[in-house]
Amino acid sequence: MAKTKMHLGFDFSYSHMGGRWRLPGAWPGRTFPDVEMYEEVARICERGLFDMIFSGDGTGVPDTWRGSRDAAIEWGMNWPRQDLNPLMVAMSRVTKHLGFGLTYSSTFMHPYYMARLMNSLDHLTGGRIAMNLVTSTRRADAANYGFDELMEHGARYDRMEEFVDVCRKLWDSAEPDLMIWDHATGRVSDPAKIHDVSHHGRFFKVQGPLNTPPSPQRHPVLIQAGGSPRGIRASAYVADHVFGADMDVELQVKQRYALDAALTALGKDPQKTGILWQTPIVVRATRAEAEAQKDLLLTAIPAEAVGAYISYNAGYDFSTVPERFTVKELHDEIVASNASPVGFIYELGHKIGRETTITRAEFFEHAIREATAYDTTLAGSVKDVADILEERFEATGSRGGFMFGHVPALPNDLVALVDLLVPELQRRGRFRTEYRYKTLRENLLDS
Repeated sequence: MAKTKMHLGFDFSYSHMGGRWRLPGAWPGRTFPDVEMYEEVARICERGLFDMIFSGDGTGVPDTWRGSRDAAIEWGMNWPRQDLNPLMVAMSRVTKHLGFGLTYSSTFMHPYYMARLMNSLDHLTGGRIAMNLVTSTRRADAANYGFDELMEHGARYDRMEEFVDVCRKLWDSAEPDLMIWDHATGRVSDPAKIHDVSHHGRFFKVQGPLNTPPSPQRHPVLIQAGGSPRGIRASAYVADHVFGADMDVELQVKQRYALDAALTALGKDPQKTGILWQTPIVVRATRAEAEAQKDLLLTAIPAEAVGAYISYNAGYDFSTVPERFTVKELHDEIVASNASPVGFIYELGHKIGRETTITRAEFFEHAIREATAYDTTLAGSVKDVADILEERFEATGSRGGFMFGHVPALPNDLVALVDLLVPELQRRGRFRTEYRYKTLRENLLDS
C-alpha cells in the first residue's frame, strides 16, 4: 500500500538574522538582501523538489524590549527586513516548479490591494504564489499604520475573515474565460464575464471588480497560522493550508484535532487542509555532527538580543518580569494586554506547568533557547530525523508536512537537507520524486 507523501517547504525568514549570518556554513562575504544569494536558495529548494519557499515578515522595528529599538538593531533581531515580493519574483525567474509564500498582515493591509498584488504575482510565477496572512500582534508594526494600540485579539481575526471574503470575491469577479485577445476584431475581453463585488462590511467597503486578468490558480493559495482557539477557527475559514508552530507534538496533535472540528463545523473536508509544521532542523551524516552544528545556535546572540526577540514576538516587554512569578500569571498579563495568547509563554506553560513558579534567571535560560529555536531544532543523522518526521506526520493525521527552516547557516544546512534527507524520505515513499503539476495549489494537493 502506497504511503501518504509529505509536503515540504523551506522558511528562510531568519537566515540573515539572530546571528545566523556569521555562523560556520553561512555564505562568506554575502549579506541580506543579496539577490543572487536568494536565487541560489531557490535553485537548491527546487533541486530538492520542495513545494515552496516561504518567508514570514514584519514591518516594524522591534522596540518592545525596554521600550527601545537599540538592542534589535545592534544585534539583528527581526532586523533588517524588506518587502520580499521583489526577491520572490527574482527567485521565480530561476525556477520552474517551486512555489512562493509571502506574508502580509490582514490587520493593516487593504484587501483590494492585496488581491490585485497576489493576482499579479500569480501571473508572474505561472501559478506558484501563496499568501500567508497574519493578524499582527506587534505594537511597533501597528504604530507604522496609525494604530495607537493593538486591535483586540478577536477583532483581528474578524477583520481577517472579512479580508479574505473580499479577496475571494475580487478573484471571482472575473470569469476564467474573460480574456479574448482577438486579433481579427480587436476585442480584448467580454464585458458580460466581469462582475462587481459591491462589498459593504464591518471593516471594508469595496466596489470591484479587479482590473486584472483571472490568475492561473484562480485563487492564490492561502496560508494562515492561527494557534489560539479563535485563530484555529479563523484558519479553518480562510486557509487552504495551515502553518503550524514548532511545538511539542502533543500540542500539534491537539491543534490538528481542533482544526478538524472547526473545518467539519464549516462543512469542509478536513482531509483537504494540510498543516505544514514549522520545523527548525539540522541533518548530518551522523548524530554527533548534527548536534555540534545545532550547538552553534547558543553562541549566536547575547542576552540583550534574546530579550529583544522574545518581547517583540509576544508584543510584551519581558524586561519587566519580577524576580519570581508563575507562568500563568505572566500569560494572563500578556492576554490582558491584547498581545498574542499563544507562543513562547503558552508553550512554556505546557512544558513546565502553568502554575510553576520560576525565577527571572530561569526564565531567561528558557528564553535563549526560544530565541535561537534551540529546543525545537530537530538535529540528528538522516535516519534519526526521517524516523521522527514520519512519527510526527502520522501522529498529526498524515495531512500536510513540514516547513523546514531556522537552520543555523545557509546554504550548508539547506544543502544537507536536499542531499541527505530528501533522498531518504523518497526511499521510504514519503516524498515526491518529481513535480507532477504546474501550479502550487495542485502540487500541495498531490499526495
